[in-house]
Amino acid sequence: MTTVTDLDLAPARPPSADWQRRVARAFSRAAPRYKCFAAAQHAMGETLWTQLPARADAILDLGCGPGHWSARLADRFGEGGAVTGLDLAPGMLEEARRCHGKRIHWLCADAAALPLPDAGLDLVFSNLALQWCPDLEAVLAELHRVLRPGGRALINTLMPGTLAEVSEAWSRPSQPAALLDFRDAACHHRAARLAGFSRIGVGATTQRFHYPDLAAVMASIKGVGAQAARGAGLTRADLTRATRRYEALREPAGLPVTYHLLTLELER
Repeated sequence: MTTVTDLDLAPARPPSADWQRRVARAFSRAAPRYKCFAAAQHAMGETLWTQLPARADAILDLGCGPGHWSARLADRFGEGGAVTGLDLAPGMLEEARRCHGKRIHWLCADAAALPLPDAGLDLVFSNLALQWCPDLEAVLAELHRVLRPGGRALINTLMPGTLAEVSEAWSRPSQPAALLDFRDAACHHRAARLAGFSRIGVGATTQRFHYPDLAAVMASIKGVGAQAARGAGLTRADLTRATRRYEALREPAGLPVTYHLLTLELER
């Protein structure tokens, strides 16, 4: 079994001053192997794909990672669609450039302070990045600023209850069971309204994936960079206890990992 030393996937309290640096470093480390472990992330992203507009000339892939969706967006909208892939992690952008070349403009920046002009985009696409942004209101205000009137933002993010099985397996008597602190649908709706979006659509779904053992579960999470906040060192007893707890949840298809997915459709 692989040793697991990084458990906290999102801050359970206001992020420390170096939160962004730690997130960027974790995702940069994961960049070379991201594609191998991102099956769940890609499956959830497909829910956004069916909602794309017929045409878009200027597109932003927010939290683009190694560029999977950026490349698909470039293919989807052809030569008329200029795609920018933006990520906080330099390592992810290096991998994106290596895999997809210069047909896409790659940009390293913070989603809460976009280095983009006002009203210049037709579409923002963002799959599972918003949960890593501590200032939700600032990010949505920035998206409203950079979208043209009538422009749309299609966003997938995660809600409370996501990875509940992982939280339960790794909880200790001295710690609460929940390791994660995701924002609920009402919080996102309120932030979108404050940002000034004229139309706000909010949809929630639950998606469950299965893995053969605990090592595979943790590899699927760590392999996509979700390991920014380092937890206390784990002992062999911790690993044994976590395995026993998770095995009690086993289903015919394997060990379950549940994601509570929130999809936002925002129009400026």
